[in-house]
Amino acid sequence: PGAGKTLLLEKTLEGFPPGERVAVLTGDIQTDNDARRLARYGFPVRQITTAGACHLDARMVERHLAGWDLNSIGLLLIENVGNLVCPTSYDLGEDAKVVILSVAEGDDKPLKYPGIFHRAELLVLSKIDLLPYVRFNIAAARDNARKVNPAIEIVEVSNTTGEGLDGWRAWLDSRRRQRV
Repeated sequence: PGAGKTLLLEKTLEGFPPGERVAVLTGDIQTDNDARRLARYGFPVRQITTAGACHLDARMVERHLAGWDLNSIGLLLIENVGNLVCPTSYDLGEDAKVVILSVAEGDDKPLKYPGIFHRAELLVLSKIDLLPYVRFNIAAARDNARKVNPAIEIVEVSNTTGEGLDGWRAWLDSRRRQRV
């Protein structure tokens, strides 16, 4: 919670032209706040409320895709419930897992919660604009992530200043081109 998942999705959707074939499923334990925030960008969005479960699973995703013309969706973004433990073990049918770690959380998180970093293809180090104000060693975070997953790609972003968002978008575009 608080790593910047929803804000990164907002910035992502904001960068797409109208009519882009993008949709979002967003998971939360109790509210539909994230879906309401994301719906402002005009793309299909559905909230998955887990009613206490700390993760999404494939059945939840499948159920919430019902009624959408899946052929009209070129990119489906799934925001899982915010934690580094529960979502790790559940396959959602995704092409790639992305883990977001804010610089306010600690550079040792990849070692403390290796499962999600091991399975992720990309690590987004978020809130880099806070680096002058927090005790976070960005080089150690990168090294720790690569100790767990030597192949993990890493981008550093600030949703506040926009720094690094081009790297995130380039990674998404690269993944989309690989699927075509």
